[in-house]
Amino acid sequence: MARLSIRIDLSNHRAIGPGKIRLLELVGESGSISAAGRAMDMSYRRAWTLIDSLNRSFRTPVAEMQPGGTRGGGAALTELGRQLIARYRAIERAATKANAAALAALDAAQAPRAVSARRRRTTATGTRRRTALMPRRARP
Repeated sequence: MARLSIRIDLSNHRAIGPGKIRLLELVGESGSISAAGRAMDMSYRRAWTLIDSLNRSFRTPVAEMQPGGTRGGGAALTELGRQLIARYRAIERAATKANAAALAALDAAQAPRAVSARRRRTTATGTRRRTALMPRRARP
């Protein structure tokens, strides 16, 4: 099913999109920038840079970080951070609802999914058929 992704370009030449919002959600759930970054398969440095960029985009921070040490570090969303997520998700839901028919029409107009070459070489039993281009396995 087709789905809509929203990117909001702010007037200060910064943007908020699904990736930054998901990162904020994961920071809120885990209490850690590094854990949120790992969950999104990104480095701690990249995750920290995105959070820092968001913090600089607003008058007040969206997340507060605590440095590591013997007790370990951590991060927590501020009230603005929770509001940012809620507002973004509300905009996303409203846009998806308003465009449901158009998304369904685009989805229905798609060409059928192509079958990969690997799948074409597989028989109904799940074993691959040997072609002239496939070398025989060496026997021990």
